[in-house]
Amino acid sequence: MPDALTIGPATRADLDAVHGLETEAFPAPWRREFFDSELAADWRFNLVARRDGALVGYLFAMWLFDEMHVNKIAVAEWARRQGIAGALMARCFTFAREHGVKTISLEVRRSNHGAQDFYRQLDFKPSYVRPRYYPDGEAAVVMTRDL
Repeated sequence: MPDALTIGPATRADLDAVHGLETEAFPAPWRREFFDSELAADWRFNLVARRDGALVGYLFAMWLFDEMHVNKIAVAEWARRQGIAGALMARCFTFAREHGVKTISLEVRRSNHGAQDFYRQLDFKPSYVRPRYYPDGEAAVVMTRDL
């Protein structure tokens, strides 16, 4: 029987695995140094998810006063559709409520309809489009959720 999913704070010891997953999940991945700087910055909420001891997902967010922005969320391809992203987002929502956050936002590629559907299921709504947001020129859909 597999171990239960565990979610906890991201640490520097997780950075190699986080960056490895990042490069597998995104066509324009963040550099490892970006994740390292996020761990050191104020007003950050960074999580990793593990199953059977292996890092299977992460969420990196920033918050200030009553607003939060999810910078990055990813789940290993082999572990998708198992509730991991939902569990990470649920933890994010709990943290946000506990800290007086009223609005959460994020960007998603305009072509990534699966991710947009996932966020809609979590009550995010498309707010506007950022043209040429990604390095390859693709637009981003900014989605927001009120708490």
